[in-house]
Amino acid sequence: MSDGTKEQLNLGVAEVSPKYLDSVEKYEFEPIKGYPMLNWRGKRPFTSTQYYPAQLKEVHGEEVDGWRNKIFWGDNLQVMSHLLKEFRGKIDFVYIDPPFDSKADYNRKIKLNGRSSTNDYSSFEEKQYTDIWANDDYLQFIYERLVLIRELLSPRGALIVHVDQKQAHRVRLILDEIFGVSNFRNEIIWHYGQRTAAREKKLDAKHDNLLMYAKSDEFSLSEVTVQWCYEDFVAHRHDIIKDENGEEYVLSDAGNGERYRRYVKDIVSAGKPLDTVWDLPLLNSSDGQRTGYPTQKPDYLLERIIKLGSSSGDLVFDCFMGSGTTQAVAMKLGRRFIGADINLGAIQTTAKRLSGVAEDLRQKSLEEETKYYTGFDVYNVNHYDVFRNPVQAKELLIEALEIQKLEFSTVFDGEKDGRMVKIMPVNRIATRADLNELIAGFDYKAWERKQNESPNRPVEKITLVCIGHEPDLAAQLEYAAKPFKIDVEVVDILRDKADLEFKRDSQAKVAIKNGELLIERFYPMNLLQKLSLHKESVEDWKELAESVLIDWNYDGAVLQPAVVDIPGKNDLVKGVYSVPEGAGTIRVKITDLLSESWEGSISHGD
Repeated sequence: MSDGTKEQLNLGVAEVSPKYLDSVEKYEFEPIKGYPMLNWRGKRPFTSTQYYPAQLKEVHGEEVDGWRNKIFWGDNLQVMSHLLKEFRGKIDFVYIDPPFDSKADYNRKIKLNGRSSTNDYSSFEEKQYTDIWANDDYLQFIYERLVLIRELLSPRGALIVHVDQKQAHRVRLILDEIFGVSNFRNEIIWHYGQRTAAREKKLDAKHDNLLMYAKSDEFSLSEVTVQWCYEDFVAHRHDIIKDENGEEYVLSDAGNGERYRRYVKDIVSAGKPLDTVWDLPLLNSSDGQRTGYPTQKPDYLLERIIKLGSSSGDLVFDCFMGSGTTQAVAMKLGRRFIGADINLGAIQTTAKRLSGVAEDLRQKSLEEETKYYTGFDVYNVNHYDVFRNPVQAKELLIEALEIQKLEFSTVFDGEKDGRMVKIMPVNRIATRADLNELIAGFDYKAWERKQNESPNRPVEKITLVCIGHEPDLAAQLEYAAKPFKIDVEVVDILRDKADLEFKRDSQAKVAIKNGELLIERFYPMNLLQKLSLHKESVEDWKELAESVLIDWNYDGAVLQPAVVDIPGKNDLVKGVYSVPEGAGTIRVKITDLLSESWEGSISHGD
């Protein structure tokens, strides 16, 4: 392996221990409702899961009534498995905006802070996540997560799944199977008709589908009206009349056929009943809500959704968090919340956004009776904080392990030393279920020919590369290949390749001078590499930084920032901070534009 490749990888192996696998809690699920059932290639029952540990990394703000909101970084299957221990049957409302099976990659524009224009070296696009699925993997992915969501929902809880027309009919059948047809409530059409396109083969799609299911008959809709816009109301009514005093009223049909007056101002203030077609625009490209995260949904859409399915103080959950719109709106509406995402960029974007919302609400909470839950914790699940961007992980592993890529294989990722190599999912341990794609791709005809030619030799040599794994993973694959003999080895990056480095570490220097904490320099090496910049070329490190968090009395384990320096879109972090009296061990976290962070400590008095 080249030194350059080694410099790109840094696994943080010391924290990782798979010992818990021998003695974990196992959760059996309630039987699913059953019919109708959608079948797909590779459909597997999902009847139980196991507990996965989580590590508290950051604490923001104070508890309210013993509650602080929770944000999890990790595979949401493992996050929900972790949550079962404390929150099984306790979540009141779930909204998810999962991948749509769009066959596309989604990128985020990265540009240096404080610059109004961009050029070749000051901006680039970073892949955030991919929405490309092989075979029917998408349906299995959705199926397993919906089973877990049902386990987490309270008896009076409900779920809205946000999809589009390509998979809406299939996802609805999966929901029928898991929740039961009787628990279907509505299919809401979000019509956002700004886009126009001339098409020859089909009409332009201008809506998404919101599928709403209840856990049981105990669920009731919370808020079923929305405020009328006066202009819209008047434009849609043709029976508005003014009385002798100039007051507007509308003539309506009473139940007994008589005509009676209803004042327009009373109707507008009372609101209009919600139906299943919502005309709400997409986010404008220049909208102040924009975070730069792809597929971000507007606040006003989530406000309507959360008000529909929950009440003040209820617990709201979104395990495809993205830019954190669900969490930000839930906080504004006085709901408690839990969020999760596998993408580190989503975690950093959400934490930054929530810090801003919390700051705005602190003063508001003093002026209103509404109770706002503004504190939140940030967790990692299962120590799998190895890969900062899962989308890039496979390519980096192929390079680091010097695997020869295969051009035409749809099953294996490459070949090395005469062995076929399969890279298992990152950010979680590899399980028996992850072997199904390999098993489905076994070439039995070729194996039979090899066995006839050399009866005593394995028909295939396979290397599984994983980030933690179930102990019997190799044996499971060998058993599945019977009656043929295969040779399986497992390369566990966390244990067998501790010398690999996944990313180039950021570098920074902080100092205390004249009662102030100074960040003298900050070099995020991955970001500089993507910008084709050397350290010597950095004119102002603040252009590379997205945020600075400072804990004045770090306990050695959990960051509890007292300073949250998150500048506006065209501003820079301060870089200089007054040290309060009583400061002890000071912990500084600097996050760059790629959402990668440097953390370091300095003692007051150094």
